[in-house]
Amino acid sequence: MRYSEDHKAQTHQRIINEASARFRRDGIGATGLQPLMKSLGLTHGGFYAHFKSKDDLVEKSLRQAADSLSNHCNELFKKVDDPLAAFIDHYLSAAHRESPAEGCPLPTMSAELGQRGQASMITDEVINNRLASIEHGLPAASTNASELSTVMLSALVGALVLSRSALDPTLSNRILDDTREWLKQQAKG
Repeated sequence: MRYSEDHKAQTHQRIINEASARFRRDGIGATGLQPLMKSLGLTHGGFYAHFKSKDDLVEKSLRQAADSLSNHCNELFKKVDDPLAAFIDHYLSAAHRESPAEGCPLPTMSAELGQRGQASMITDEVINNRLASIEHGLPAASTNASELSTVMLSALVGALVLSRSALDPTLSNRILDDTREWLKQQAKG
């Protein structure tokens, strides 16, 4: 039985959705194609009807995660009076720490891509978009906004990575709380 083009496009998107979540949660290397496809009720061989390679899937999944993050940030920034403080609060929240499959792709995927020597233009785009958002949220009088935004984004991603890796819940919360408060003080000028 032949499926419609719409069915193929829907299946393609389902694979990207699942891979995007798994890559952010488990990492790229730990996500095998066979278990990925099996989780969707598909065969491993069917993967190649949709993607040239795992690297092709990684790029498309990273693109989806980046677009999702941008949409989420744009909505968040529209709804509040102090968007930078809201972004910091959201990014360094227990919910974000505990939901890597739905969160920012930078903590998991960019570290792994960098270690593999496979940096991505999409990662650069995500970084540049977040830097611009942070800079935009800084007081207009900030003379070192570019430098400060770089340090703030690095602290956000680093704190999230450390908090996820800490076994002690008190330590994990302390990393988030202390970094959140310090960054919000820096944001005020």
